[in-house]
This record gives sequence, structure tokens and C-alpha cells, in this order.
Amino acid sequence: MAHPLTAPPGEDRRAVLTRRVRLLVAVTIAYNLVEAVVAITAGNLASSAALIGFGLDSLIEVSSALAVAWQFSARDPGVRQAREKRALRVIAVAFFALAAYVTVEALRSLLGGTEAAPSTVGIVLAALSVAIMPFLSLAQRRAGRELGSATAVADSKQTLLCAYLSVALLLGLGVNALFGWAWADPVVALLIAVLAVKEGREAWRGDACCAPAGIALTAPAAADAGTDGCGCAPGCSCCP
Repeated sequence: MAHPLTAPPGEDRRAVLTRRVRLLVAVTIAYNLVEAVVAITAGNLASSAALIGFGLDSLIEVSSALAVAWQFSARDPGVRQAREKRALRVIAVAFFALAAYVTVEALRSLLGGTEAAPSTVGIVLAALSVAIMPFLSLAQRRAGRELGSATAVADSKQTLLCAYLSVALLLGLGVNALFGWAWADPVVALLIAVLAVKEGREAWRGDACCAPAGIALTAPAAADAGTDGCGCAPGCSCCP
């Protein structure tokens, strides 16, 4: 007998989850647009590459969320499934772009870039993101896993990465303001860049270890595709 967790949701439940993903994506886009404007403005005022980079990261997060919004704008499950691979590629590119930018800015800071002035606005913004982003990520990941959408789960990882960057930014701005340790932020940012590359590779491969079955995937289709009972392809990195 199949494990209960492997059973795909019914049509009514799928409709509820689809609406939930759309709502979460809309909230993510709206928040990140506001976050980008505030961070880039505050970064320019304080000559803070970290804050400006954080704002640009918010714009990258918007591009990722827009890819999911585009996929889920289709009413027909078959059309959403057909769009999934392209949406995953957009999310992967967003991860890679984020990693590249963070790496360049971090190395420039470590090698003697312009020292940033303390920014109270930046600290408050980072603290708010630390509080908000993990909840958005968790809610979207749960909905995506149950629905079987690799793109929704990949975007939730992008949102979670934004939360990690918020922690790095908060630590960097806080330590710089308290102790003048300007090197702390770029060091943490480099670790985040490594994580971004890892998540980008998984999204590019279409690593759909997010759910019992791929979106609109039936059991026979899963067998034909060579996936296991949880909808994962052989060698899938996040399946047990």
C-alpha cells in the first residue's frame, strides 16, 4: 500500500494550494520591491555596497517570484507542468546572478573597497527581513511540496536565501556599527554565495525532490519517467 505522503492531492485541494502559492508569490513580490527601493536608497546614502547588494538581491528574488507567478497564471494543470522547466531555469539563473554579484562585492570589500557609514535604516530593514522571510519561505515550501511544484519549492529556497542574506547583512551592519569590523559582512556573504550556487545547480537540473509527485504527475507517468515513489529522479540530491 502506498504511503499516505505519496498520494497526490485531490482536485479541490490542488485548487486551494494553487491559490495559496499565487498569494504567497504576490506577497513576496510586493515585499521585495519595497525592500529593494529602501535598501538601494539607504545604501547609496551610506555608501554601503552590502546594502546596495541586498537591494539588488531583492530584485533578483522578484524575478524568481515572477517566474513562479507566470507558471501559476495558467489555469490548466498541463500548461503549468509544461512551463515548469522554463521557470526553473529562470530561478536557477537568478541564483547564479546573485552568487556572482555577492562574490564580486564581497571580494571588493575585503580588498579595500569604500568603507560604509553606519545605517540605522539598513539595520531595521535587515531585522524585518529576518523576521518575515523565513515564514514566507516555509509557507510556500509546504504548499509547493504538497502540490508537487518544483518551481514553488525552488522559489521558496530563493526566499530563504534572502533571509540568510538578511542575517548576514544585519550582522555585518551591526558589527561594523559597534566595533568597526568591516570585514565581517563580506566573509559571511561569500558563504551565502556558495549556498546560492548549490541551490542554482539543483534548480537548473530540475531537482524536484519537493513533493510526492511532480505537478499534475500521475503514478504511471512517474514510472515512465523513471522516478521513484516520491516523484524524484534517480540521484536526486534531496531525497533520502
